[in-house]
Amino acid sequence: METSEKIQKSGVLQVFASLLTPQSSCTAKVANIIAEVARNEFMRNPCVDAGLIPPLVQLLNCKDQEVLLQTGRALGNICYDSQSSKEQFAYTNIAEELVKLFKKQIEHDKKEMIFEVLAPLAENDVIKLQLVEAGLVECLLEIVQKTVDSDKEDDIAELKTASDLMVLLLLGDESMQKLFEGGKGSVFQRVLSWIPSNSHQLQLAGALAIANFARNDGNCIHMVDNGIVQKLMDLLDRHVEDGNVTVQHAALSALRNLAIPVVNKAKMLSAGVAEAVLKFLRSEMPPVQFKLLGTLRMLIDAQAEAAEQLGKNVKLVERLVEWCEAKDHAGVMGESNRLLSALIRHSKSKDVIRTIVQSGGIKHLVTMATSEHVIMQNEALVALALIAALELVTAEKDLENAQLVQILHRLLSDDRSAPEIKYNSMVLICALIGSEPLQKEVQSMAFLEVISKLRSHENKTVAQQASLTEQRLAVES
Repeated sequence: METSEKIQKSGVLQVFASLLTPQSSCTAKVANIIAEVARNEFMRNPCVDAGLIPPLVQLLNCKDQEVLLQTGRALGNICYDSQSSKEQFAYTNIAEELVKLFKKQIEHDKKEMIFEVLAPLAENDVIKLQLVEAGLVECLLEIVQKTVDSDKEDDIAELKTASDLMVLLLLGDESMQKLFEGGKGSVFQRVLSWIPSNSHQLQLAGALAIANFARNDGNCIHMVDNGIVQKLMDLLDRHVEDGNVTVQHAALSALRNLAIPVVNKAKMLSAGVAEAVLKFLRSEMPPVQFKLLGTLRMLIDAQAEAAEQLGKNVKLVERLVEWCEAKDHAGVMGESNRLLSALIRHSKSKDVIRTIVQSGGIKHLVTMATSEHVIMQNEALVALALIAALELVTAEKDLENAQLVQILHRLLSDDRSAPEIKYNSMVLICALIGSEPLQKEVQSMAFLEVISKLRSHENKTVAQQASLTEQRLAVES
């Protein structure tokens, strides 16, 4: 039998729980044993089930430094990577006790020990809010202020831990809104001041914090109206040449989130965000590429002029086509395809289509129509329908080589295809028969048979489109 199973069955953990009292002379030793036992991931839940959390939390009031050290270790190990223990902690006063204890500490090692308990606990949204309400944020801001200009190793480590923990607290919706305070909160203002700092760690934490604050439309609109975009663009500018990749990624994440509300798009475009982002086209770092693509896609949503301008940018389109083949990085590949499609869908521009055809982008849009994600399939089909409606002659060779007609036959025959996929596939078929070689392909593949079945489809729009498509094909045959 495994050692961990033996311990669980023996009831020894319940005995430990009864020995965890401030009066007992063996408390430090017991806490040390629990800390060691909880290093084993299979023992963390049994420690919770044995009721060890409440007595350990109470020991945080103890004056004995050795008891405190071992208690901290035990709590840290029990809650490390264990979802159920975090749930249990949410029903104790641990947040309050830890913050109280933290405020008393002067020594770096003791602070680090408390940080090690706080970080895994702060992954739980309920505890995040409890920590904010217990005043942890003020402690963290104070540490940042004290350590920001220091070059001592301990101070640098403390600055990193404090600013990372601050960002973690902002990942909870309630704790984030509490600290945002309508954009007037002192915490929000302090975090803003980190962005122009000379410390890469603070620049990173500041940009990540803004990305977290930008998780709802109201906050995003307020921040854009109050000049946050320029601060982020200035930060990106400092990192164009051989910059810090994590800072680039964080600043682009913040800009992407800020660009989600419709009213922000035009403001951000006129502030020059697209140009600032395009400076990173040369980046060879997939995380930066991914965020860059997402930011541009958000910015051009329903912004025809910007979509046309970017879609005629040969360097951008060529880079997108290159990234559409980044098979090692599915996220970059998916975002590149989606941006290619978005440039066509939002610009509806012949010039954009020609640029994409000349850069070899058509085959990628056709492949995108076979994606496992319905939203991507749909975006591809709509873009291809626009290509067929506006520039069929220019694109016909590429559409033929990419076997678009065969793919549409497959999508229409497949019972698992979503209604909107069937609908847009038929719209596309109607457009493609304007090309002689593509029309011949359509005729050779018995489309009428497949489409006549769709006239009785449960979705009315699909059924109507099937009737129209059948009429078109009958006329052309």
